[in-house]
Amino acid sequence: MNPVSGLCSTRERPELAEVTARWRWEAFSRRDGVPFEAVLSGAEATAASQGAMPWTVVLLEEGVPVGTASLVANDLEERPELTPWLAGVVVAPHARGRGLAARLVAAIEQRAAAAGVRTLWLYTGSAERIYARLGWSTVEQIVHQGRPCTLMRRDFPGA
Repeated sequence: MNPVSGLCSTRERPELAEVTARWRWEAFSRRDGVPFEAVLSGAEATAASQGAMPWTVVLLEEGVPVGTASLVANDLEERPELTPWLAGVVVAPHARGRGLAARLVAAIEQRAAAAGVRTLWLYTGSAERIYARLGWSTVEQIVHQGRPCTLMRRDFPGA
């Protein structure tokens, strides 16, 4: 990884766990009353983990973090049988509209495929069209925490 621009993981750069936690909290957890400290604790645990999952990638531009995404074992308590998941895809507001989310998704897909994953899952409340353009398939419409969401999957060769 180029230390100035490119991808790194929070395992390589654990000091980035806080910024990724802040983005995920603001995008997904704050509205549900989840304390920031709980999200930060999870991000720090991910940075310290040694297994294939969880794993968080950070996209840097000129040394500055601009986006993040994670590979996690479970992300939807209503569907514990589905694993693993693409989760927490966030691009900083000032960096949106430049295809950075696609780079983050591709990094997680590559990591999953290299680990032998045949199907990767995600759910989204607002980005179904983006993921569909990236090759994801809609499975069903669901309700999660009282909000409508779309459950999607990405199958890899050999699935």
